[in-house]
Amino acid sequence: MSAMPQIFGQNVRHTGDMSASETMANASALSMRWAALSEAGKVVCMLAGQDAEPDDKRARNFPALIRDAEPWRRDLAKDGCADLAAIMEPGISALLAINARGADCTDAASALWSEYTAARASILDLLPPSGEMGPRRSA
Repeated sequence: MSAMPQIFGQNVRHTGDMSASETMANASALSMRWAALSEAGKVVCMLAGQDAEPDDKRARNFPALIRDAEPWRRDLAKDGCADLAAIMEPGISALLAINARGADCTDAASALWSEYTAARASILDLLPPSGEMGPRRSA
């Protein structure tokens, strides 16, 4: 029913140097995965009975900020998103199945929400420091 498993299931790996088009394709795939994870997180938050989180500028701008980061940061972020997707995909499927049966999934959703927020915070910590004037820019 949802396109999330397809986006979650993307596994873009590379070896050696990448062309500009490959770099953009990887950035686009990471951006789509990040958006899908964010939407899945909102669903889990709702099922957990939590208040919606306030808008987080770092989370909203993550794909653009990580795209310009060092390769090791991008690789860890990509792997972190893949790991988080591996947790969220079966977790959200189970929560939706429980909810569809009319059972209370609040406790299970709260546990998944805790895992999601901890993993997301770890991924966001991979962003390079930006200082008071925003992210580093180069010409």
